[in-house]
Amino acid sequence: MTAALGVLIVDDDEGARALHRRFVAETPGFFVAGTAATGRSALAQGRGVDLVLLDMRLPDISGIEVLHRLRTLGQDGPDVFVISSSHDQVTVRQALAAHVVGYLVKPFTQEVLQQRLLRYASESRARSEAARELPLAQGEIDRLINTGTLAVPGRIPAAAAAPDAVAAARPRLPKGLAEVTLERVIAALEPVRPLSASDLAAACGISRATARRYLDHLEASGLIALSHSYGKRGRPRVLYRLAAAPPG
Repeated sequence: MTAALGVLIVDDDEGARALHRRFVAETPGFFVAGTAATGRSALAQGRGVDLVLLDMRLPDISGIEVLHRLRTLGQDGPDVFVISSSHDQVTVRQALAAHVVGYLVKPFTQEVLQQRLLRYASESRARSEAARELPLAQGEIDRLINTGTLAVPGRIPAAAAAPDAVAAARPRLPKGLAEVTLERVIAALEPVRPLSASDLAAACGISRATARRYLDHLEASGLIALSHSYGKRGRPRVLYRLAAAPPG
């Protein structure tokens, strides 16, 4: 049986905390590990929980600051799902850059939050299973030996690298490819769970042919690894995942 996931609810509004606490408690596979009304209280409780439901507007430090500090915990840190009335471009972009697992704008219904939580639980299990089973490519083994890390291009934590360092690692785009679409493609790819071109196209809202052009570019640049899935019939599916970055 899969262990239930512990959730920390962070919101300065007492009524919202109580409401979200009930929503989480009534979602199968989840339990409320704690609540916090301030950013500092959230940081004190963040280690050891699986998921933080984080409001962006807090009375002491901003939700973005809380998010970045939680990221410094590394593997001991929780995943973060933003639940906030803030939906301006700056806040949303900052949260997405810190790789939150979801962003839900208030107000929302219990059904909507539960659907998002159940999807998160399913994807979290899939990542864990794939991490146990997926072998490393030879190039990734070499990089791990040389650098001690499997850094992922386009997924460098904000605390670990400056924006210009991320940009410098990105390959130059050939004619006909757009930076904004490349960002969406890289954001949809994962280092553990591989995706087909069709899966990627659906996730990014682009055609399969367009997805293949971006995948071909990333493959030529050495930023993605290929594998094959063999079914009972027909040709094998080509699957793509983010590869380790070459040592700098």
